[in-house]
Amino acid sequence: MKAVTFGGGIHPQYEKARTAQLAVTPLEAPDEVVIPLSQHIGAPAKACVEKGAEVLRGQVIGEPAGYVSSYIHASVSGKVKDVAPAPSMSGAEVMSVIIENDGNDQSEAPEGLGNDWTNADVDQLKDVIYKSGIVGMGGAAFPTHVKLSPPSNKPIDAVMLNGAECEPYLTADHRMMLEHPDAVVTGLRIVQQILGAKRAMIGVEQNKPDAIKTLLEVASGKDIEIVPLKVKYPQGAEKQLIQACLGREVPSGGLPMDVGVVVQNVGTAAAIADAVVRGKPLYERVVTVTGAAIAGPANLLVRVGTSIETVVAACGGVQGELGKLISGGPMMGLAQYTDAVPITKGTSGILLLSTAEVDGDPPGPCIRCGRCVRACPMRLPPTEIATYSEKALLDDAETWGVLDCIECGSCAFECPAHIALVQKIRLGKVAVMATKRKKN
Repeated sequence: MKAVTFGGGIHPQYEKARTAQLAVTPLEAPDEVVIPLSQHIGAPAKACVEKGAEVLRGQVIGEPAGYVSSYIHASVSGKVKDVAPAPSMSGAEVMSVIIENDGNDQSEAPEGLGNDWTNADVDQLKDVIYKSGIVGMGGAAFPTHVKLSPPSNKPIDAVMLNGAECEPYLTADHRMMLEHPDAVVTGLRIVQQILGAKRAMIGVEQNKPDAIKTLLEVASGKDIEIVPLKVKYPQGAEKQLIQACLGREVPSGGLPMDVGVVVQNVGTAAAIADAVVRGKPLYERVVTVTGAAIAGPANLLVRVGTSIETVVAACGGVQGELGKLISGGPMMGLAQYTDAVPITKGTSGILLLSTAEVDGDPPGPCIRCGRCVRACPMRLPPTEIATYSEKALLDDAETWGVLDCIECGSCAFECPAHIALVQKIRLGKVAVMATKRKKN
């Protein structure tokens, strides 16, 4: 089967060898969890428990505060110590539910549909996904029930799972495809049934041949296409995945639904299967812990609300000189100023990079080489947009496509002058969107 890809992109060192062959290990639940009520795109959830309340694992502790919002569930059983602002991976303090683990790990009785899910109607399936707090687990954390509810004038004919995991260092999705392929495929079939799509496919980069082989075996006879992808970053970005697999181009300012496609992450698909079949809400996830500065790299199944500090300690702690602590991958992740922040639904990895891995040359002036333009998967002129953003020329930044930037970091990676292109573009994007909100 011929591998496919998109235009542009880069080839960073993938650095996956430390954890690619390591099976997922459950991490013991900590003595205390700090569960943010905002761990998804959209309105933060509203706490529905108070200080002193006794809760069970899987119990709802936060209810959606809008259409684009999500349920939040307790990841341990115990007593609510407080409902208060606490540090988060965003760098800001967010309202959180702090629970003291009683060590009993008692859970609410599951109410899954079992194998009868194939006979359930669309609204019933979406309701289960909604109430289970499922969000995109590839990092964006977009509420899944919203993605599965496109307007009637945008019919979906293809659903796609992103199994590329093109972000360097991370192997959580790879292990999910190897260890839980039935859940991944079942989740895809549930999404396909909800949307009434004719085609279903899973895109996997060629550097994961074992995952491709495993998925081909599990998907056999189910009319699911396993599409090999060339190894290139950002192959897993929605628009690039659609272009590679279907040859369709999402229009500027548009969404995948505009070309009849819905894309989900393989981890999200597995979570959907867990919710629908087993009645398990989303309160834990697989996290890759890796980098030259961690003593024992691992793929861990971690309860939401567990601190990075606890995760790092379980992996043997820091070795050598820590240069940077990152939530997510090195290209699109967020650097952290403290390890006293909790794992959330969207945390795919914790990177502990050594000083040698992050040391680089200081930024210099743009030499107009055009390497950022060649690398950009969205075919934008990053240096122009960054300059307009830096100068607060917001109309020009918007004209040149600041809102179409997917912030993948390909431009900055290729820049020989080491200019912080993504950071400048991100500031411009925030300013443009703020201006639009004011006008509206």
